[in-house]
Amino acid sequence: MHHGEDESTSYAFAVQRGRMPPTQPHHGQFALTNGDPLHCHSYLSGYISLLLRAEPYPTSRYGSQCMQPNNIMGIENICELAARMLFSAVEWARNIPFFPDLQITDQVALLRLTWSELFVLNAAQCSMPLHVAPLLAAAGLHASPMSADRVVAFMDHIRIFQEQVEKLKALHVDSAEYSCLKAIVLFTSDACGLSDVAHVESLQEKSQCALEEYVRSQYPNQPTRFGKLLLRLPSLRTVSSSVIEQLFFVRLVGKTPIETLIRDMLLSGSSFNWPYMSIQ
Repeated sequence: MHHGEDESTSYAFAVQRGRMPPTQPHHGQFALTNGDPLHCHSYLSGYISLLLRAEPYPTSRYGSQCMQPNNIMGIENICELAARMLFSAVEWARNIPFFPDLQITDQVALLRLTWSELFVLNAAQCSMPLHVAPLLAAAGLHASPMSADRVVAFMDHIRIFQEQVEKLKALHVDSAEYSCLKAIVLFTSDACGLSDVAHVESLQEKSQCALEEYVRSQYPNQPTRFGKLLLRLPSLRTVSSSVIEQLFFVRLVGKTPIETLIRDMLLSGSSFNWPYMSIQ
């Protein structure tokens, strides 16, 4: 079992047990024994457990239905996986604490700005097979050719996307950390036209505090881990959302903008229908 999966499984088990620390906590379990006098550990772990519970399906199931018998993903399969990851990000946001209480215009604004960052985090978390990205690009170029200099720029953007995913995977981020990182990304005051900027900022701070407390108790021997995780976030914005759109979604939705899809997903929830193909 992968290092990160082992920890997240142990953590989920600890949550199921009512977030009570075992008498003899071993590596990977979420022990709250060294909490401070305010008992904020248990409160924050409750917030994280709600973030985790909001995931529409376990990470392990992301790709299991897309794999061909020889464990190689075809282009259609990878596009279906991408669609599932985008839907998962929106569905997760709809079910986490505080986000559904925001005005619907704020919810749409936050997701429209951050969907590509959430997509990169999901891609890293489910170990999306990114070696097929150039194949996807080649297939797309065959369908609608572009000039040589645009091809070079496009391939550069694909490389940036791959690098960001690999850097996250190298940190062995566990599922609790991923859920906090996604909340930090989602609750950004950078979105245009928010009705209550201060409230959104406070939710981002809450998510950041939860991550810091979790990392401090879960990884006491890695004092720089929290900083390393946070430092991954600004560079997620270097990944071009239009390149993700062109790579993974043009085949599914044609010229329908992702922003329109996101609004429709948010408003219709689990009854959402993809414009041109059904996602199970």
